[in-house]
Amino acid sequence: MTMLKPREIVAELDRFIIGQNKAKKAVAIALRNRWRRQQVPDELRDEILPNNIIMIGPTGVGKTEIARRLANLASAPFIKVEATKFTEVGYVGRDVESIIRDLTGLAVRMVEEEYEGRVWGQAEVLAEERIINILFPMPENLSRDPEEEERVNGTRSRLRDMYKQGQFEDKLIEIEVAEKPNVSGISIMGPMGPGMGMDDGGGDFLNDAMNSLFGKKKKKQKMKVKDARRILTEQEAGKLIDRNTVQQEALDRVQNHGIVFLDEIDKIASAQDRGSVDVSRAGVQRDLLPIVEGSSVSTKYGVVKTDHILFISAGAFHTSKPSDLIPELQGRFPIRVELDSLSTEDFIQILTSPQNALLKQYTALLAADGVELQVTADAIRAIAAKATEVNEKTENIGARRLHTIMSHLLDSIMFEAPDTESPVRITEQVVEDRLGDIVENEDLSRYIL
Repeated sequence: MTMLKPREIVAELDRFIIGQNKAKKAVAIALRNRWRRQQVPDELRDEILPNNIIMIGPTGVGKTEIARRLANLASAPFIKVEATKFTEVGYVGRDVESIIRDLTGLAVRMVEEEYEGRVWGQAEVLAEERIINILFPMPENLSRDPEEEERVNGTRSRLRDMYKQGQFEDKLIEIEVAEKPNVSGISIMGPMGPGMGMDDGGGDFLNDAMNSLFGKKKKKQKMKVKDARRILTEQEAGKLIDRNTVQQEALDRVQNHGIVFLDEIDKIASAQDRGSVDVSRAGVQRDLLPIVEGSSVSTKYGVVKTDHILFISAGAFHTSKPSDLIPELQGRFPIRVELDSLSTEDFIQILTSPQNALLKQYTALLAADGVELQVTADAIRAIAAKATEVNEKTENIGARRLHTIMSHLLDSIMFEAPDTESPVRITEQVVEDRLGDIVENEDLSRYIL
């Protein structure tokens, strides 16, 4: 669990996200409160519930990125879902409890990877021994003659040295690999919810049931040593890990540190003047309410209590407002923060400042072809101004507009890069020449940018 102070959490978020200080402050407090709760005496700890958050703001201003980066900071299980994927249970759509099942599956994989990392070195040694035994098996009728035994061991030692030098990397060997039952796409009825397909967790459930009854099916497969090494190392790492310990730790992380990001929650808000469509939208809210306020959800790894999972919801709320949500759901999201629309100055910062800035990404991509990308300060400002202008004329999609503009600006350069002389220089005039007409023509802007 992170022990970062709220100010330090905001500083970490600043490395990747421009602006939105109110939202950063809110999530920083929420994350720090999780650590604070762990320090509280046991008799009071369960009574302290997370303050769930609603982020209000247009698309592309950083709502999802804030939640995702927050989860990374906390090393917490994180899942993003769109509220519009759910309808009333019993009709078409996914069962809302699948959110928790999916989150638990992610947590198990996260913990498995951490445990595998701890035993990976030991697993590599064991995998190497298995490969050596496949490549150079010991003679079945090895005599007890010390001289013969010394000769065999000497030969294997020399062959092992050759193996470590990479001389057998392309040699084919036969190993056993697990074979997964092909149950993808089947729709089943039962406790997981009506109409729930295998991509919603049902496939894993049925696979596990079959494996527990009949054991995992294995098949022999030939592959190169360099490909077999990782598979065998993963198999050995799996044997060194206590699955029960992994699952129990994963359940603890989900229940005490899990983060669910509910996007597009405004699209299930029920305004008074919408007519019969509100029945379905209110139904989605009623279905979400139990897991947000705290309930027990059965997963294949055990029962998960959702009382202390942090829920962060987000929506543009262009045609509705948070007060259009049913009162019970509103009460479960006491913290509301409004995110600001992005300005030209923000776009300049987004292009250049963050650790994952868009210009840094394109510079790195072109460097792979040996091309140095040079973008002048005037060009950067012109790109930012074009993004602002198109957002104002058409739909405001926030920072995502920079992706469309940069893609159109550099598409020919990216195509010709392998045959281009370095460096490539982008000036304000180049930006005007390639984007000017498109930005000025509103119809073209809608179609191209």
